[in-house]
Amino acid sequence: MAAPALLPLGSTMKVLRPHPNIYAFYDGRIEGARAHSPSPNWLDDGAYALGVCVYAVVDGEEAILYDTHISLTHARIMRRTLEADGVRSIRVVLSHWHDDHVAGNEAFFDCEIIALDRTEQALAAHRAELESGDPPIQPLVMPNRVISGPTELRVGKLKVRLEPAEIHSNDGLILLLPDLGIMLAGDTLEEPITYVAEPERLSVHVEELRRIREWGYPRILPNHGAPDVIAAGGYGPELIDATIRYVKKLLHTRVDMALADQDLSTFIAEDLAEGTLRYFQPYEEVHANNVKKVLALR
Repeated sequence: MAAPALLPLGSTMKVLRPHPNIYAFYDGRIEGARAHSPSPNWLDDGAYALGVCVYAVVDGEEAILYDTHISLTHARIMRRTLEADGVRSIRVVLSHWHDDHVAGNEAFFDCEIIALDRTEQALAAHRAELESGDPPIQPLVMPNRVISGPTELRVGKLKVRLEPAEIHSNDGLILLLPDLGIMLAGDTLEEPITYVAEPERLSVHVEELRRIREWGYPRILPNHGAPDVIAAGGYGPELIDATIRYVKKLLHTRVDMALADQDLSTFIAEDLAEGTLRYFQPYEEVHANNVKKVLALR
């Protein structure tokens, strides 16, 4: 088997337009390619392999960037792209503290960087590991505006609502665009399956998923998903239902070991058959690790 091709960082990023007011900066999901190193690392083996997308909501000369991508190179390309299209004011909103969402913060050190208080606390607690990781996020630029609950903003004429949601991590922050009927979901939703980061809180995540389902947003743009679906405007609310089914089934593996032995394509076969989810082979490893984490719960 040929060695994976190491492509220049940022060279494969695409700018998708799921809505006239939204830029989607997508990279990864490229078979046989890596962007940082041939050796195991969080950038290639997590975000790049699975595909990662960062969104900018733009109206006139104003933009809100939802996360800062997987590297400074990506972040600088995003900033240049927005400014070349006439944006003069950029604010950043962090969806949560994980490395593939904050790696480009330094490119926006002179901008307002908004985060939930729990995100600021997690970044401070994990600062050493983030700054010494492979690749390192050095220096880690911290948020300079901290919020503690639902917050309303505007970008141009558009209303923006920030809503905390404990899904995937306890500091999840969803960006809602009520005028457009669009939810920017961060990692609270992922397709085809969620990445379990906090297995001990999965029952809470299910309740929170039910809560956000009640908001009734018809279009959902996650940070990890299929580029063609994102380019076409995003997912429908059925993605939330599929995620609830997956998490509940994961929890049930503790009492039904036959489920624990299933590969991903079998585990989500019904949603694949109905077209709610799309199979993507790299998520087999994510699923296997999710099962291990759940079975390890005491």
